[in-house]
Amino acid sequence: MRFLYYSFCLLLLSAVMVSCQKEQSVKDAQLTEINPNLLAKISMPGNYLASSGILTVTIKDSTYVFDAKKDSIAYVNLYLDNKTYFGITAINKEHTLSFGISSPGFAQAKQNKGIAGSQFIISKANRSNIQYALTQVANLQRISAINFSNYAQDTTMAKGSFTTYLASGIKSDSSFYQVKGEFDLKLSGKTK
Repeated sequence: MRFLYYSFCLLLLSAVMVSCQKEQSVKDAQLTEINPNLLAKISMPGNYLASSGILTVTIKDSTYVFDAKKDSIAYVNLYLDNKTYFGITAINKEHTLSFGISSPGFAQAKQNKGIAGSQFIISKANRSNIQYALTQVANLQRISAINFSNYAQDTTMAKGSFTTYLASGIKSDSSFYQVKGEFDLKLSGKTK
């Protein structure tokens, strides 16, 4: 479990780095036509900043929206301890919301993949952060999944949905919540 925690921390760190670059207006040319090298490009290790698109996260009775035009949303590939992971990370412009979800292996269109880690943090002024992390309940981890309806096609970096279960604490008896989301992200390019 500690390994998954560290993997997710790396994904979250990637989101923060991408966020800083977004604020500095570091942008690559957006792809505007079919690119036969897109799959090869975003399969390499690194962070790929979305130039446009939306990521929604619904937890409890609230839906949170990340918009790549103003917020930082990145597709991330990691190689850690001879294992491959991919994920989507996001942080809003105000740095009050951050979300990340990761899966082992490689992303593919028309395929459901299991969830390796996920975290959602809400920061509120003059209050403690509200943090949710992937539940420790094994049965819920097994039914958590990310699905790509479209991946590395035309200018679409990743499009799909996910369902996972996040807990409000790290104890096995912590309250947990179903979290659903959708994403439709267009590629900006590899961050440096």
